[in-house]
Amino acid sequence: MDGGRFPVKREVGDALVVEADAFVDGHDVVRVMLRHRAPGANGTPGPWRELPMGAPDNDRWRAEVPLESMGRHAYQVAAWADRFATWRRDLDKRLDAGQDVTTELEVGAILVAEAAGRATGADARRLRTLADELAGGARVEERTRTACSVALSDLMGRHPDRSQETVSEPVLEVVVDPVHARFSSWYELFPRSTAPQPGHHGTLRDVIARLPYIADLGFDVLYLPPIHPIGTTHRKGPNNVTTSHPDDPGVPWAIGAETGGHMSVHPDLGTIDDLRALTVAAGERGIRIALDIAFQASPDHPWAKEHPDWFRRLPDGTIRYAENPPKRYEDIYPFDFESDDWRGLWQALDEVVRFWIDQGVRIFRVDNPHTKPFPFWEWLIGGIKADHPDVLFLAEAFTRPKVMYHLAKLGFSQSYTYFTWRNTPRELADYLTEVASPPVADFFRPNLWPNTPDILHEYLQHGGRPAFAVRLVLAATLGASYGIYGPAFELGEATPRDTGTEEYLDSEKYQVRHWDLDDPRSLAPLIRRVNAIRHAHPALQRNGGLRFHPIDNDHLLAYSRQGPAGDLILVVVNLDPNHVQAGTLDLPLAELGIDDRAPYSVVDLLTGDAFPWQGPRNGVALDPAVGPAHVFEVCRHVPMAAQRDSVAIPLRGLEAILADDAADAG
Repeated sequence: MDGGRFPVKREVGDALVVEADAFVDGHDVVRVMLRHRAPGANGTPGPWRELPMGAPDNDRWRAEVPLESMGRHAYQVAAWADRFATWRRDLDKRLDAGQDVTTELEVGAILVAEAAGRATGADARRLRTLADELAGGARVEERTRTACSVALSDLMGRHPDRSQETVSEPVLEVVVDPVHARFSSWYELFPRSTAPQPGHHGTLRDVIARLPYIADLGFDVLYLPPIHPIGTTHRKGPNNVTTSHPDDPGVPWAIGAETGGHMSVHPDLGTIDDLRALTVAAGERGIRIALDIAFQASPDHPWAKEHPDWFRRLPDGTIRYAENPPKRYEDIYPFDFESDDWRGLWQALDEVVRFWIDQGVRIFRVDNPHTKPFPFWEWLIGGIKADHPDVLFLAEAFTRPKVMYHLAKLGFSQSYTYFTWRNTPRELADYLTEVASPPVADFFRPNLWPNTPDILHEYLQHGGRPAFAVRLVLAATLGASYGIYGPAFELGEATPRDTGTEEYLDSEKYQVRHWDLDDPRSLAPLIRRVNAIRHAHPALQRNGGLRFHPIDNDHLLAYSRQGPAGDLILVVVNLDPNHVQAGTLDLPLAELGIDDRAPYSVVDLLTGDAFPWQGPRNGVALDPAVGPAHVFEVCRHVPMAAQRDSVAIPLRGLEAILADDAADAG
């Protein structure tokens, strides 16, 4: 990655696959080794271990090593011309040609004697004996048997002459993360909106009571916006008005008040002990807590008085508010990461992360990392992961592509993406192919979100319940990691604050909300089903194996994902939330491992309906009011009984749907 400047990323259980071109002038036999160093205890490097690289194809060598431990692994390739193997190969050729090999045996004796000098103990003694046998006065036939023996080859292989080997530089690295760095399902909620009764401020204990609901939906990461005290100076009111009522709770990202800063819990939410109890209760249900890290402060943050030099000042001496012109955030001060006391600031922020790690938090969603210095993130994440290799960082970096990718190279485990703004088949196919393919896939792990507290895309604003279902299926099946901001998502919250904006009306960012989780219109059953499918099918648990397929309708998107053990998922989505759309799908059967001469079946995992197909071209029709997507499990072999019993009925039904839709269009 960038010539070795940055490590690539893998997960525990993956294999590090290394290929190298290695060759030498002349005809000597080349030996190539993959050198691998796993992390040792306490983050220190472990010993180098080697395994041979083999199966050269046009001088391309290959080896793989299992990645069994988290942390920073190192690897190199070492190669050398093997004089003994070359001599042994040529000896065989001379013997086959019936040539006199007396002199060659003397050459071999010299090579074996040199190896004895490199060896120790019993190996050295045995090699000296074999060297004497090769050079001694025995008959040529006996010396030849010694030269061709397996025992000699084994001994020489253990003590090769590597004095002129070439070792690849620089040492390359791979960061190995836990599996949930690749595969995770995120659910975001505001703790203050979890009270069981309307008009009350929720607590972390209320979040504990919400865990059964989240677990039942199938999510394994619960993300909490900042839980710290909120400043009162320039506190924002509902819908981002600049004047507030004393009862307005403020914006959670305006961190800090008299009751504490980044290492405190808002008194209305509870205590540090409540947060610890939440991490334990969540863990018992297989859910990890992700905490928002926002490195900024309200004017009331203790650091504003204790460390005024940590903030950038204007010529009149006042501290500059956070800005993204024309937007101004009067309730927030940005830190000055390049102040005279930058070391003190950096160390304090490092202590913030380590404090929450000590409370049981292992995942951090980082707010706007692209507005902070790159060296800071490389230093902080590198240091944290050296001590805690299981800790993950999600970058909320809605920024330019190269900046987003650079943050991933610096150490961020996952990243928000442009998925929200990719809505046509071509946009989705181009973008997801880019992030799911090398070289991007070697360092960048996408996390796909159809909505966030800041983003209500116009597609959701105008598409109704089917639009939410479409974006859910896309996010959950196009990427191995995805998330939703709930309960706004499952309840279809779609009213913007103003026409033409992506801001929510009555956003939770500025006020406490109460949500009716029992609303019969909730998408909870679909979410539950989609997450169950994700957990049951390895093909959906990796970003690789994604390919898009032609379909003759610009409103339909078709793609497949292949996983281990032949797991094959085919998804067809109607991107039009308002109308029935039908089309004919064209599949590359041979590349998908399907016999194009035999029937196969597709089973819709959302509904349980099964359809027998044959050949590469088959028709689909999707009514967004009923179900805007098929998530098919492809069964490559259909029993003959099933073929006889059912092949005609679904096809006649599909033809009728297509005919009716064509008539409507006409």
